[in-house]
Amino acid sequence: MIMQAQEQRYYTPEDYLEVETNSEERHEYIDGEVISVTGGTPNHNQILLNLGGAINFTLKRQPYRVFVTDQRLWIPKKRIYTYPDVLVVQGDLQLQEGRTDTITNPLMIAEVLSKSTAGYDRGDKFAAYRTIPSFQEYVLIEQYSMHVERFVKTETNQWLLSEYEGEETTFSLMSIPFEITLADIYDKVDFEAENN
Repeated sequence: MIMQAQEQRYYTPEDYLEVETNSEERHEYIDGEVISVTGGTPNHNQILLNLGGAINFTLKRQPYRVFVTDQRLWIPKKRIYTYPDVLVVQGDLQLQEGRTDTITNPLMIAEVLSKSTAGYDRGDKFAAYRTIPSFQEYVLIEQYSMHVERFVKTETNQWLLSEYEGEETTFSLMSIPFEITLADIYDKVDFEAENN
């Protein structure tokens, strides 16, 4: 997904939520700055659907909730409202105080990387996600090549990286009972279209 900065002015979280709740477009809020989030490419959306759909199907009738794209997340320590590509919650939803539309307790988050957001997703956004106590696993998925990175939080508060490449490689999550081949994550993805 592509992010574009709005005119430079400071917004309070309350200002942002008042506008965002009635907006037809999605915006992220980063400590006073509002950034427009535009739609992704067909490959971005295909990857998102393939992964999110497979996780949701695997976890049916289990104590997990799976959300994609339009579910707002509040990160209080960094004063960020964001919309992860895929978000999994274990057990009951914890909502921001006074809100019915903003989650605060993700277990796992996945982001499909784009040229415009890859640096942010790997850097400041990951740092912000790590301030959430319930957050245990982070997945970054390339959309221009078959490559997945998985970060898992250890008991000693370290984050271990595993990388996956190749169609027949099986990718599994540690925080939830789920595995999938990269061929299934990238089903119907047209790399040639993205690289032209």
